[in-house]
Amino acid sequence: MTDSDGRIRDLAESALAWVRDQGVVLQSARGPVPNVAQFIAGEPIRGSWWGHVAGKDIYAVLNFLDDSDDVVVTRLINQKLTLLHARVWPFVARVSEHLGAERLAAVHSEHLESGAHRAFVVPFPGWVPDAALRDAATLGVDEAFDQLPACLRPATS
Repeated sequence: MTDSDGRIRDLAESALAWVRDQGVVLQSARGPVPNVAQFIAGEPIRGSWWGHVAGKDIYAVLNFLDDSDDVVVTRLINQKLTLLHARVWPFVARVSEHLGAERLAAVHSEHLESGAHRAFVVPFPGWVPDAALRDAATLGVDEAFDQLPACLRPATS
């Protein structure tokens, strides 16, 4: 393993811990919750993250997170790629009827031998583990929403 590999692994593990703490984050879009690209860069990014000095690191870490069993990518917030950590899956599952199943479909990127990527979708709740669904059944709606970002909660009149 090279020093660069070790640095990327450490950065990826740090990013995974951050995603766990946050629960719900955007991949790179600006929005009502933090985004992973800016976490990795350590600063706000103007324009595309591809052109940022940390672009290669961002790419490597996003691939690590996409491959993690503890993270699922959806289009939950503003139709932008939204990462959900396993810690919030029961809460999301409990309020899924309020959020919309189409917004909760998992977006996966498969790495092909040719080096290309192929995206495919797993409809909700097909990606949710049975244990998370069992946990969801024990929660109240308000209790579940309290564990999610304010932008996902229903508007109160």
